[in-house]
Amino acid sequence: TVQWETLGRLFVEYEQVAPFLIPEEQQRRLLDFLPLFLKAWEQSAGVIIFPNIQLLASEVSKLLTKEIKRTLNGKPAEEARLALEHMLQQKEERTMWNIIGSGLPAALMQCLYLFFTFPLKKTSDDGETNEDESQTQEMLVKIMLSMYREKQGVEELLAADKLQSLIIATASLWDQCCHSWKVPTGLVLRTISKAQTKNSILYLQAVDCIKIAIQNLFKLADALLACDACEAVSIVLCFVKDSYPVSPALLTEFENNDGYQLLLKILLRCEGLQQNEGDPYLNEILDMLTCLTTCGKTELKVSGNIVHPQLPHFDFEWTRSSGMTVKNLQAFQVLQSIFQKSNDRHLCGRILGAIGTIWAWDTVNFFLLEWTLQPINKFIDIIHFKTHPIQVQFFKLVESIVLDLSYIPHEILKKLQYLIKENVVPLCTLAALQCLLSMTRKDLLFSDIFRDSGLLGLLLALLRKQAKILRKSAGTHLPGLQEGTEKELNAVMLKMVAALTVGSVRNTVVLKDYGMVPYIKIFLDDECYRSATLSILEQLSVINYEEYMSIVIGALCSSTQGELHLKLDLLKSLLRILESPKSHSAFRTCSGFNGLLSLLSDMEGALQDPPSGLWADVGQNCILELVFYTLQGITAALHLDPVNSNFFQKNGLFEKMAEDLGCLGCFWTQGEWHSSLSLEKTRTFAEFCDAAFCSSEPFPAWLKNCIWILNFLDHMVKGTLKEIKLEMGEASKDDQEGTQAEGEHPVAFKRSVNELPASVYGLWGNPEDKWETRDCVIVHPGAVCVMVRLLPKLYKEGHSQLSQEIQCAVADHIQSLVKSEKSIQVMCGSGLLSTLITSCEDAFRCNSHPLHLPLTRVFEKLASQSIEPDVLR
Repeated sequence: TVQWETLGRLFVEYEQVAPFLIPEEQQRRLLDFLPLFLKAWEQSAGVIIFPNIQLLASEVSKLLTKEIKRTLNGKPAEEARLALEHMLQQKEERTMWNIIGSGLPAALMQCLYLFFTFPLKKTSDDGETNEDESQTQEMLVKIMLSMYREKQGVEELLAADKLQSLIIATASLWDQCCHSWKVPTGLVLRTISKAQTKNSILYLQAVDCIKIAIQNLFKLADALLACDACEAVSIVLCFVKDSYPVSPALLTEFENNDGYQLLLKILLRCEGLQQNEGDPYLNEILDMLTCLTTCGKTELKVSGNIVHPQLPHFDFEWTRSSGMTVKNLQAFQVLQSIFQKSNDRHLCGRILGAIGTIWAWDTVNFFLLEWTLQPINKFIDIIHFKTHPIQVQFFKLVESIVLDLSYIPHEILKKLQYLIKENVVPLCTLAALQCLLSMTRKDLLFSDIFRDSGLLGLLLALLRKQAKILRKSAGTHLPGLQEGTEKELNAVMLKMVAALTVGSVRNTVVLKDYGMVPYIKIFLDDECYRSATLSILEQLSVINYEEYMSIVIGALCSSTQGELHLKLDLLKSLLRILESPKSHSAFRTCSGFNGLLSLLSDMEGALQDPPSGLWADVGQNCILELVFYTLQGITAALHLDPVNSNFFQKNGLFEKMAEDLGCLGCFWTQGEWHSSLSLEKTRTFAEFCDAAFCSSEPFPAWLKNCIWILNFLDHMVKGTLKEIKLEMGEASKDDQEGTQAEGEHPVAFKRSVNELPASVYGLWGNPEDKWETRDCVIVHPGAVCVMVRLLPKLYKEGHSQLSQEIQCAVADHIQSLVKSEKSIQVMCGSGLLSTLITSCEDAFRCNSHPLHLPLTRVFEKLASQSIEPDVLR
């Protein structure tokens, strides 16, 4: 009090003389006065008895303003900013140290204790009062957070007993405290926790703070709401976790007083909480518990047995400690017990996430845990009780052992195989199979492992059973069999068998020895099984081309008119196999050529304009796609194979091809016609192709289809048909809707089933010689004969001029193909002369026929080389 009186007199004297002093002298006297004021404040425990405090604050504010202006004066912006930051940091630091040393930290802690533990009964609903309270609370909390971030600020609290009192109060009075002060109190205590010192830890240990808090929380655990219990226990756990880097004392106290049992009890009460209810504190507890698994005095000493075989790049020696290894099995046991005892989706999901995090910290953690507590091994026994999202997450975690750790856990794989065999919950079995499928695709080694373990045999037995059911139910609908989980399970089993046979001749032999081929082909009819089934059959071709060809060609011939997608998938598979020259003989002996030509025969009238009958529901582009892949299949079988080429030629199959193509509906089939219009300007075949496919020029549908087919044949002639792709661009609205609908079935093929505009297709070859015919090498001369046979059929009533123009363009194109001596020789050997005479007899007889001149030139070129007697007659 004497100090304050002395300071009061000194400040009154300053007030009296200040108006007569120069600014520098005013500043000097005020700066001399401030240390005396702060000293008096420190010695009076923060209690201020100073009547002129408002005026002093005003004078100090003016002084600070002048100091800031002086610092900024005349400096560039960047330099001014740095100078100002430096000045304020110095002043703030000096001020904070003075405040901390004044006893204010302990005083404010007492205030916080009172605010938290003694809620006031509200006497008024005045909103302004509530706002004032909120502002006061915000100001106090900011001051406390600023002080308690400093270790000295925490040390100052030890002089009084309010810290341990507040911690214990949060553990014992959480249900009776002031609700509005819960969050601020937790925030302040968490800040103190992060700034703990050795002295503060010794202080809390000496007063049994953690022990008493745990005992109180045990009493409250059942009475509190789960989210409130999480909030209360998280504060205690913060002090335990944050203190460990300084001293293990509080962790030891926590463990010795059943702290882990308390956590388990509270966390299990969180079952059934809404997604966001109590989430921040529940997640905080689980995060801290996960961190505690690495807190321990010594490294775990475990000896495990690495079972072989292992992946080539796996090496256990490189798994060295990174300082983040598991040392505290008690903490992990809490996580493990929660997963074993709870079926809550959110809680179990967080536990699996925590385990994944622990593995990510250090690879060796997987081995330390699995060779001691065996969490994954034990979880497999109960995983079918969990919800499906948890099952999927769990199997993704198991999958990561192989994909991320490059380790093959043989014991775990055995248990997974048993789970699949028992098939207690089909959705769980499905998730387990998808996990094993991902592993199988990782390395060929799994093909051997899963064969030797009996998994391949198990899958084949299950598929045999399902194939028999499918065969019996042909033409009938069995509710639930072809839909939902059962169907997905069949699809994944087929994918698994396909993955096990890819690159493994031994597994393919096992499949054949099991007598599975007749059963596997049953799955071809269903689109969702087809891709995997074809993959299995393609592997079968490695050991027996004839068997593959007989199955695929048989399926093509037995398919109905409307099964376009089945035909397309079979043709694409066939093309992949025909890439091997060894398959060509099997293709021929299994009546492959006749089989593919029968596809063209079945499409009679398919390209009529307008379409009729069954073809009205099928897009014409789907039909063109089928024609394309059929011709591509024939071309692939003929490629560099003299035996097949001779067979095709001698058996009149080119003539059969021309007949079938001519009956598609876009070519004229109504008998002879003759038109002799004078054409002012004619286009080349290349220009017709560009106009039909690339420009916006309106072309009748029949003509576009004819040009497509002639274009296919032209590429076949040159041997480039196998090198091009038929690509689709933007689909129509109906297609998009169809694709979305199919997307609802994850195992279904995705393909548009409606018509696409013709412009979305594109034939891709070498852009520089797309339509080049100079010195063209004729690879398949029979295809030229097909073009000649189709030439008179390029006609449509009502389009006489356009028909004549395209005929002339094709005739000129055929003429350009027989320029070189070699081409002439090749075409003579293929019977082109005979074809010209029989197919274009009208053009030769009538000198005014538009095709007379170009065809006569072709005839003369060929006749000069070779002519048969029957042709000459």
